[in-house]
Amino acid sequence: MIEWRDEGVLLAVRKHGEAAVIVEVFTEYHGKHAGVVRGGAGRKQAPMLQPGGQFEVVWKARLEEHMGAFTVEPLRSRAAQVMADPLALAGLTSVVGLLSFALPEREVHGALYSASINLLDLICLTEAWPLAYLHWEMQLLEDLGFGLDLSCCAVSGATEDLAYVSPKSGRAVAAHHAGRWKTQLLPLVPCMIGQSVADNGEIAEGLRTTGYFLEKWLAPSLGDRALPSARKRLVERLFRAARLDQRPSGEANHE
Repeated sequence: MIEWRDEGVLLAVRKHGEAAVIVEVFTEYHGKHAGVVRGGAGRKQAPMLQPGGQFEVVWKARLEEHMGAFTVEPLRSRAAQVMADPLALAGLTSVVGLLSFALPEREVHGALYSASINLLDLICLTEAWPLAYLHWEMQLLEDLGFGLDLSCCAVSGATEDLAYVSPKSGRAVAAHHAGRWKTQLLPLVPCMIGQSVADNGEIAEGLRTTGYFLEKWLAPSLGDRALPSARKRLVERLFRAARLDQRPSGEANHE
């Protein structure tokens, strides 16, 4: 019998027979791991098995290659904390959706795990989390081998006036070197390289750029599956929030 204990965030739950569920957990030392929770569909356990929640888990299996079974102990619920905030809920579901979508099974990603936990906690605590989310998507790409190089211009090596990202190379391009290719390049918003305090509109534009690489680089490596719909909802809500931010306060409050 093989057994290990770890801590992790719940990514997904699906029914398995009458009373059990199969859960997918992103753990600190064992990566993304699936297992059966017996009784997980019952009245006692089902309410606590919410994606985004933090758990102490014990996994047991007869052989390493088996799915195995989890026993879970809740440490922190997050879904209830964001349920009344549609934007925060969209952020949480996008994080767990992308982790479930992108992570290889049982491959350890310690730095990404820490960043993901910090982001999920931030979503529950403050409205200032969307910028951290954008940088988290950039780290996700980096960790999975599709990192962007935004340190200097791909044409000249300059570190100033960076305004675009090449969709072919993922490298930054300075505004004065974009030339006739400008319309074919992706926007490099200042907050992606730490040059401004960003509003929702700028962050949403940044997510359009990271989304390109998630869809065109990462997804094909995973069998060309569609990105989680939760991510699309998040970007839409950020653009909607940006439009409301730009309205006179009385008009925004009325809506």
